[in-house]
Amino acid sequence: MVKQGNFKKRMGYLIFAIVLDAFANALMINSNMGSAVWTASAVNISSVLHSSYGTTLFVYAVIVTVVNQFLLGKFDGHIFLSNLLFSLPFSYLVGFFSFILDPFKLNALPLLFRVAVDVLGLIGVSVGTSIYQRCNLIQHPNDELAYLLRFKYLHGSAGWGQLFSYTPPIIIMIICYFTTGQILSVGIGTVLAMFFQGIIIGMSDTIVLPSLKHHYSF
Repeated sequence: MVKQGNFKKRMGYLIFAIVLDAFANALMINSNMGSAVWTASAVNISSVLHSSYGTTLFVYAVIVTVVNQFLLGKFDGHIFLSNLLFSLPFSYLVGFFSFILDPFKLNALPLLFRVAVDVLGLIGVSVGTSIYQRCNLIQHPNDELAYLLRFKYLHGSAGWGQLFSYTPPIIIMIICYFTTGQILSVGIGTVLAMFFQGIIIGMSDTIVLPSLKHHYSF
């Protein structure tokens, strides 16, 4: 239960984290050096289905929300609703920031700068995830999945939790590749995210806003 005195502060951190995470994801997409794993997967689904990116992200999130309930082993109305409440603004914020960044032609920058932008985006995604996970209010279902795996099954390991949670999007990207003959938004950033995003999240837990603590209750 969130104490009333901390609620406004945590809500402020939550809003900041959502905006940071969405903007950082857009940086990775627009650098064209590889998006975060779930984001890259959604880009490929969007291409296959010819659907808008925001809508694809949201539908994707709804499916993962249902999967999280099975992992919990019982229906948790708070987690179910909070996952959906997070997904709607976040999904369209990523699309919005990607549109805003488009005129800057980040994908036309020299290779070294594109890699730097991509890595900066990955760090932003990881820091944002760390903050809103510790706010203990709502979080994205994809990160809820990693969070459940981390604390319920993997003894608190952020790195392993993140890595195991990537199995579904990787399988989906493979299916998309065999369907279209191409794979989009996958590159060095995707590989770095796969192996280091969980580690950066774990480091952020202790370095960024260390007064915020995890409050898992499953």
